[in-house]
Amino acid sequence: MALDKDLDAFKDNQETKTVDASKKVRVGFIGCGWIAGSHIKALLNQPDVEIVAGADLIPGKAKAFFEKYGVEGVKTDYASHVELLADKSLNLDAVTICTYNRQHAQPAIDALNAGLHVLLEKPFTVTLDEAVAVCKAEKASGKILSIGFQPRMDANMKMIKKVVDSGALGQIYYVQTGGGRRRGIPTPFGTTFIEDKTAGIGALGDIGCYSLDMVLNAIGYPKPLTVSGYKSAFFGKDPNYSNYVKTGHPEYADLFGVDDFAAAFVRLEGGIILDFRIAWAMNLDTPGDTIIMGTKGSLRIPSTECWNGTVGGPMVLYHEVCGEQTQTEIPIIKMKENLFDLKIRTFLDAIKEGGVAPVPSSQILYNQAIIDGIAKSAAAGREIEVVIPEI
Repeated sequence: MALDKDLDAFKDNQETKTVDASKKVRVGFIGCGWIAGSHIKALLNQPDVEIVAGADLIPGKAKAFFEKYGVEGVKTDYASHVELLADKSLNLDAVTICTYNRQHAQPAIDALNAGLHVLLEKPFTVTLDEAVAVCKAEKASGKILSIGFQPRMDANMKMIKKVVDSGALGQIYYVQTGGGRRRGIPTPFGTTFIEDKTAGIGALGDIGCYSLDMVLNAIGYPKPLTVSGYKSAFFGKDPNYSNYVKTGHPEYADLFGVDDFAAAFVRLEGGIILDFRIAWAMNLDTPGDTIIMGTKGSLRIPSTECWNGTVGGPMVLYHEVCGEQTQTEIPIIKMKENLFDLKIRTFLDAIKEGGVAPVPSSQILYNQAIIDGIAKSAAAGREIEVVIPEI
């Protein structure tokens, strides 16, 4: 039996991390809309969490939200997040911010200034200036700020980084990334995602940030230097767009104020070129696979039919062995864990163990700088320099 035990020691994931449920993390919600549902389900799966408060700009929405998920004893009588943060009787440790895009920055700044840890749903912010302001508040507070990029938790995404870090690709010089949906403007829950006053950015911030993170994280998040960007809204502004017709909302075309397609040519530090494209709607099944090209090898990452921050199939490494060209297939890793649960768990662990943010703002600041640069370049009709202030 001793031999069997010794052999078992070589197996992966032999030990499951034990969570100390006696030490609770007290969490409040800022924003109780659609994405908050995913957050609360993941939080309820954790044995060391107390959900104690929630605020939403729409009267009664927070109360109805917690009733829907059967969470009792939650204080919701707040007119705004400011009132929630001012309520010291809550003894909050952290907040999860699930507001619409244009309400990401200020609640995050206010929560950090109140001495709380923050899990901020993606996109980080709408503009680079907002992201810089949040980062400054984070630095001054000494608290954890993690951005809601759960695809980072996917073992397949981690494998992409492992391949790059191994040196198998050599020096990286060109990256192509993006994704798209043939028809996928997100309006099932109303117009929050498509109106400028609430969203600020469209496909760029909703799914574009994921595709950027997939490759930028893999190659070490080099600093963006210049951006030549383009964006359009041909489908979103068309009252005959199929999903508007199906749902009986042709008026959404008049309300549409963001991008449904964007593309860019980005120069990164280290002489790396990033070729990017993203779409909520297009007359195509995919704008192409993700490709990371290097001097020793290249990696092809298959696209998905409906882009949601995942890998579409086995990856392929193109390289040479003994002077002969060959390909190595990297099988898909099947995960048992829910990525949203992992996003929440890693955030909680960082709080309890005094660790670092699972998805640090210092990296996503560069992601936001590219998104901001694309929007500015598209408006200017020319390439622009990316200038990121010191934090």
